[in-house]
Order: sequence, then C-alpha cells, then structure tokens
Amino acid sequence: MIVRLFNNFTIINLFALNEVLYSLAERFISYIQLEKRYSEHTCTAYRNDLLQFFDYTTAAYGPVTIGDITHIMVRSWLASLMEDAMTAKSVNRKISTLKSFFKFCIRQELLQQTPMAKVVAPRISRRLPGFIDEKGMKALEDNRSPVSVTAPFIFADDFEGATHRLIFEIFYQTGIRLSELISLQEFRVDKGNLSIKVMGKGGKERIIPISNQLCTQMTAYMEQKRRELEAFEPAVLLVHPHSGQRLYPKYVYLMVRKYLTDHEITTYRKKSPHLLRHTFATHLTNNGADLKAVKDLLGHASLTSTQIYTHTTIEQLKKVYQQAHPKA
Repeated sequence: MIVRLFNNFTIINLFALNEVLYSLAERFISYIQLEKRYSEHTCTAYRNDLLQFFDYTTAAYGPVTIGDITHIMVRSWLASLMEDAMTAKSVNRKISTLKSFFKFCIRQELLQQTPMAKVVAPRISRRLPGFIDEKGMKALEDNRSPVSVTAPFIFADDFEGATHRLIFEIFYQTGIRLSELISLQEFRVDKGNLSIKVMGKGGKERIIPISNQLCTQMTAYMEQKRRELEAFEPAVLLVHPHSGQRLYPKYVYLMVRKYLTDHEITTYRKKSPHLLRHTFATHLTNNGADLKAVKDLLGHASLTSTQIYTHTTIEQLKKVYQQAHPKA
C-alpha cells in the first residue's frame, strides 16, 4: 500500500532505507517517555517530528546514517517547512526535538558533536495571550447565558452538564493544562487542605490551592458519578458523561469551544481550553498577584514564560488610564 510519494521514494521504501534511524528514534522516544516522564502527547509530537525529518533526508539525500546528518540537511528541511507556510513557533518546536534527539545520541556515544550547533531558530513575534473578561467568566460561574432568553442556563441540569461545568471551573480556578485536567486523579484532591496535586510536564508535581466552593463541587461530582454510571474509569476524577471512560483531548477542546461560541462568552478567535489557562493567569496578575506565585501555580519552568502576563496587565492599566484620566 502506497500512502504517499516523496520524490521517487514511497513511504515503504523510505522505511526500508531508514530502518536504523527509525529504530534509533524509538530508543529516544522510550528514553523521554520512561526516564524523562514526558507526556504521551509530547512523545507523539517528537516521534512525528523525527520521522518527518528522516523521511526528508532520505528523499533529498539518499540513505544516511546518524553520523552523515549535517547542519546543512537540517537547515534545508527547516527551509522546506517554512516554504510550506509553517509558523516560526512550529518550526522552533521541531528544532527543539532535533536538539534533544542529537543530545541523546551524543550521550549514547553515537555522535561526537551535534549538527544543531549551527542551526539558528527563527524569531517568533510574541503575541499577547487572549483571555476572557471577568464578566464572561461570571456568566459561566452563575450558569446564566448572556444571550439566550429561551434557554437561560448554560449547563444542563444532568450529569453531562455537571461534568462540563466542573471542567470549566477547574480550568479557571486552577489554570491547569488540558493534559493535566484529563489525568487528574480523585485521590489527588485533598479536601482537608483544599488543594489538588497535579502531575505536570516532565513528571513534575505541583500543589495548587482550590476554593471551598470548588472542593464541594468536586465532591458532589464524585458522588453523582457513582450514582449515574454503572461503570467508569476508577482512577481519574473526570470521565466521559456517557461512556464513563477517561476524557480525551479533542472531546474537551470541542466542548469548551462550543460553550464559548454558543453563549458568546468571548469574541476571541481561538476558543480553546488553553484560553481558560490564560484567563486564570491574566486575572491573577490584573488583581495584583505576585508573578513568581503565578509562575509556580502554572508550573512554568522559568519566569520568562510567565512575564508575558505582565504585558497584559500593562495593557489593562493603559485602558483604565485612557477611560478614567482627565488628561488621557
């Protein structure tokens, strides 16, 4: 079966020529999965990046070994991606994959030096993160649609509605990532200390405080889950409201987008779970939260990633000044 044609090589030919490189890629993926504790999503992305790169080098240069790969080959591949209108952010992620892979090869004594030393990442124009204003979040919290008169409630009064409402509450009140929400386990909800323990990127744990209201909502959800479903995934907190299985990313993404769109909660174009994470961080900084505390809550490795929210705060201050100051 021919899936695609790459110059004069079919995907089957590419695999035959690249079998050693593919095997090496799988060794690397096993390493980051088992030892570095990278998420399944990240491992899949890294694998796809490497296979795409090996396909390209074989089609463009013929069969190569790991030692044959040069910075010229890498640059050529990156240039082809940018010619296909790939964003600088996506290209940089692929560069990060290759850097990690070649560093692994050096540690395994398969290479003496990395071909990435002469590869320069394209500059990314930094956009301010979008967020939902407090009025929009209050509509979700109060379960009152700002646009519908015939159906004033945003979330239905059933188990599905309870699941969806809790997802929004957890995102907004904790700022956790989609992958962290899906893998959040019941026993990691500490009702006594009003906190949750989250397994973040790289297997790093962090503790996030929660409100008494959210803790009560989580407890009620656990009880309702046991009443409504005959069988469900026992380890995780949130499950699919009909099958009882663990939630999957696309389900949550589409659900969040539908509610934000149907009830006109925000006009921001990209309506996604990550928008709620940005909203959490932006509302904290706008209300005077210490930036280092926000960093720790978000699970950022460095303060640099969190500093973008200070720009949002500055924009907010400018807006207040322009609206309220007599000389503005």
